[in-house]
Amino acid sequence: MVIGGSKKEVIKNIEENIKNNELNKKVEVNDPNLSDEEKEVILKKFYDSKKHKLIYFFKNHFAYLFVDVLGIKLNKSITIEGLENLEGIKSGAIITSNHFNPLDNMAIRKMIKKWSHKNIYIVIQDTNLAMPGFIGYLMNNLNNIPIFKGPNYIIKTFKPELKRILDKNNYVLIYPEEEMWFNYRKPRPCKRGAYEFASENNVPVISCFVEIKDKDEDDNEEFREVEYIVHVLKPIYPDKNKSIKENSKWMAITDYEQKKECYEKVYHQKLNYTFSLDDIAGYKKED
Repeated sequence: MVIGGSKKEVIKNIEENIKNNELNKKVEVNDPNLSDEEKEVILKKFYDSKKHKLIYFFKNHFAYLFVDVLGIKLNKSITIEGLENLEGIKSGAIITSNHFNPLDNMAIRKMIKKWSHKNIYIVIQDTNLAMPGFIGYLMNNLNNIPIFKGPNYIIKTFKPELKRILDKNNYVLIYPEEEMWFNYRKPRPCKRGAYEFASENNVPVISCFVEIKDKDEDDNEEFREVEYIVHVLKPIYPDKNKSIKENSKWMAITDYEQKKECYEKVYHQKLNYTFSLDDIAGYKKED
């Protein structure tokens, strides 16, 4: 599903970033741009809203009603493979996946629902809380954990919140590629944060890669509709003989290599970062 207007400028940004070997850099053009002070204000508002428990309960409930209705449409285009790889996981876990659409978490939600009844939380960028309209409403009222790179926030707010959620055996989705690249098929290098958090909390990483296939039906003037195949790969456990830093490096590399191997298997080609419009799923190339 295409959200927003034309993606031509986004695709140009993807091409430019690939040329510059900046595979985790932002490509979206209409995201909110906030100062650190503005981010602190919206973060305070976000956490303060949860203190009004009855009001937040209804807002959260309505947000999930919308997600469930949306899922009725989207889930028809989502299939899951590899659920057997989750059989040994009894604790909370961090889920990682490639990030290519504002609604790609729906594919991970379906995967978790097929496996268990555990809650799933999603780590989102702080600026997502400032998005306008209904998307902003969802960002503020679903089970999301905003991340702000200020050290005080990470230590005093983010990490305790993450620990509380994982200690209750819930799952947390973190996108280690950091930035969303719209409908980009290829896996990108994994930043270490997700694996550092997994090591600190002694929980596994559920490694996923979402394959994107074009359909014949048009979504809009620029794109055809697509379908998703969620490949659940082997979970990655922290090594008790390694430090947190060592684990974060090793786990990030292992996860990237698994996603790379899966990409090469399902797309029948070696992974490289030479740009091609074929890498943008569903894009209708101009004649």
